[in-house]
Amino acid sequence: MWIPRDVEPRLQRSARTRPAVVLTGARQTGKTSTFRRLFPDHEFVTLDLPTEAEQAEKEPQTFLRRHPSPVIIDEVQYAPGLFRYLKVAIDANRSHNGQFLVTGSQKFTLMKNVSESLAGRADMLELETLSLAEIRSELPGTTPESVMIRGGFPELQANPSIDHLAFYNSYLATYLERDVRSLANVGSLRDFERFLRACALRSANLLNKADLARDVGISPTTANHWLSMLQASGQVVLLEPWFSNRTKSIVKSPKLYFADSGLLCALLNIRSQQTLYETPAVGAIWETFVFAQLRERERRAGRVGSLFFWRDRTREVDFVVEVGGRLELFEAKWTEVPEPTDAVNLQFVRNVVGKSRIAAGAVICRTPNGYPLTNGFRATPVTELG
Repeated sequence: MWIPRDVEPRLQRSARTRPAVVLTGARQTGKTSTFRRLFPDHEFVTLDLPTEAEQAEKEPQTFLRRHPSPVIIDEVQYAPGLFRYLKVAIDANRSHNGQFLVTGSQKFTLMKNVSESLAGRADMLELETLSLAEIRSELPGTTPESVMIRGGFPELQANPSIDHLAFYNSYLATYLERDVRSLANVGSLRDFERFLRACALRSANLLNKADLARDVGISPTTANHWLSMLQASGQVVLLEPWFSNRTKSIVKSPKLYFADSGLLCALLNIRSQQTLYETPAVGAIWETFVFAQLRERERRAGRVGSLFFWRDRTREVDFVVEVGGRLELFEAKWTEVPEPTDAVNLQFVRNVVGKSRIAAGAVICRTPNGYPLTNGFRATPVTELG
């Protein structure tokens, strides 16, 4: 079963209007499958094959003669030197759009190469795991709780017979052996896996790199470097705080989130809905899940850099969306029946920044139907974010 992605129309539009399209994202998010489904007439080559990667890096002209455009080049991060020759090939036929469709699982590396070699020639998009809205478009009976545990990886949702625990064990082994070793010289994969699990325990919390390093037994410099690797490979996302000249004593540290709640649950050894209901981490997992749905909502709206959180020394609002100078405020609560007290921080921030700047405020929860709370806020089901 194929689950359509919200990004598909934009990919098709980009291929019609730009010479190259670069699609990044973590492994197994469906980058290659999406390109091959949308552009079946393009040739396909993957640099996962060592022989292809070696030729693309060392003999790029020969490689491009063997694989002329239009072509899909998969996992291009294994041949960073190829980008300069893609530029030459594009400039030789600049009016021909959709020549090179490129995927990669290490977005920071790719962004650097794109900015240096393909500036003005390529559109760059990111593909994350499936959102709840995408899943429910094909599987309308899917519950948020089931997606929280199973995650949004397309293969898991398209084929319910796959053992999700075995999938994540294999995924982690592949990630550790391939992406981690290729991104940096990690001396101990065991230490890195402990670091990964320590990050899982901190999802939906303020990031304190010194505490994280101390708990794992590594230096702060190493922790910072490894965290950058998790970001580069699409495993974690850092959410920055929202600032205003009218607010004082606001924290400057970002919040750490895992990109996919299924991987987070696997790292926390949460294997069933019953275990999910019983774990003390359920609130953080729910907030991580809601964050993923908000990221997808903002991407679908074509907004970049619009999502933040708010915090001072005593209070926090989980998510702030800024659009045109006005703010939407969201709290993520695991409850099915939020109460007016769940909106007290929304009220506090509205008083701080000014009522005229607040476009909306809601508690995102597990209620089946939305309903008004006090002071103009709402209890909103997570399904409405789609």
